[in-house]
Amino acid sequence: MIIFETYILRRVFQMFLTALLPVLGIIWTTQALQRINLVTDTGQSIGAFLQLATLILPTIIPLVLPFALVIGITQTLTTMNNDSELTVIEAAGGSRSIIVRPIMMLSVALALFSFAVDNFVEPVVRQAARQMIATAHADLLSSVVQENTFRKVADGLYVQVASRRNNGVLGGIFVADSRNPGYELIYYAREGAVDEKSSALVMRDGEVHRKLPDGGVSIIKFDSYAFDLTDLTKMAGAATIRAQDRSLGYLLAPDTEEENYKKNPGAYDAELHRRFTEWTFPILFGLIALVVSSDARSHREARLHPMVRALLITLVLRWATFYVANNAEDSRLFIPLMYAIPLATAAVTIRQLAGNRRLSMAVSWSDQLTERFDSLRRLWQPKSSSGGSAQ
Repeated sequence: MIIFETYILRRVFQMFLTALLPVLGIIWTTQALQRINLVTDTGQSIGAFLQLATLILPTIIPLVLPFALVIGITQTLTTMNNDSELTVIEAAGGSRSIIVRPIMMLSVALALFSFAVDNFVEPVVRQAARQMIATAHADLLSSVVQENTFRKVADGLYVQVASRRNNGVLGGIFVADSRNPGYELIYYAREGAVDEKSSALVMRDGEVHRKLPDGGVSIIKFDSYAFDLTDLTKMAGAATIRAQDRSLGYLLAPDTEEENYKKNPGAYDAELHRRFTEWTFPILFGLIALVVSSDARSHREARLHPMVRALLITLVLRWATFYVANNAEDSRLFIPLMYAIPLATAAVTIRQLAGNRRLSMAVSWSDQLTERFDSLRRLWQPKSSSGGSAQ
């Protein structure tokens, strides 16, 4: 029987990788493209963007991995059933454990891998990514000195430099500052320079237009004016570390004096319990996939495709746990539910497998779903061509 188990394990693992890699690549690409403004807005190199994209990858692996496992299990077992391999195993006196054992070994291994990524790798890369973004946005001076570029330095603050001359002299400086809702300031200067030590933009030979809420405008000319950027660079350079970015050790003993913890201590409790529960998803999803597709069935038996059924069940389970985890940040009453849902799911699926029972739904529901999918299939099939065309 070891030969059968190795055969099943190899096929499921190959199908798992086939499902995982394309989906992971698509999600990773969409997530990375959302950070493309790191290059366009802050003047960073393409290397910095690729580094940030690499740091994003570990954060999406635990999300995609369980669903890829479901696809790998259901597709493999469905193919084996269609090729009568499951029937042969059953007819030869093989128990269902021949199928369950290798798949659960893979599920447990992936659950441990998910736990390691979620608790030890992801917090590190999350903090590194946040610090990288904060540092890029803090490099405001390099953004300012770019020629002929109208840049948003902060909310309500825009800077444009017409030219950059020798010795760091800037020509044609324009600054629009609408951060204060009570008035708007517009600075024009013939030339200026960046003071690296004080993080200030020193403008010379210019004027300030102050627009008041009543529509009035006051104009003040100046020979020299220093526009301070210190607060902006400090604010942008400090990365905000949230509960999701903290290590498991920190969540077990958080710093109660930390500013973010004071603002929302429930987020840290919810994140800790999420770490203790969500790593079990590969095991739970593997059990669900086994209940749905591990039994031998006749080809003539009308039923919804096992992959569709398993994905529907796992999506509902994932949505329920996500909903409970989000509400646990505001109310500790939801924390027991974070454990109850996985435990109840495991109990039901293990009971089904131990009793060698099939997971079935009401006949009317099954017929309706099957009819719907058949209609969609016929809709997408090319229509047969009509007879000979008239001459």
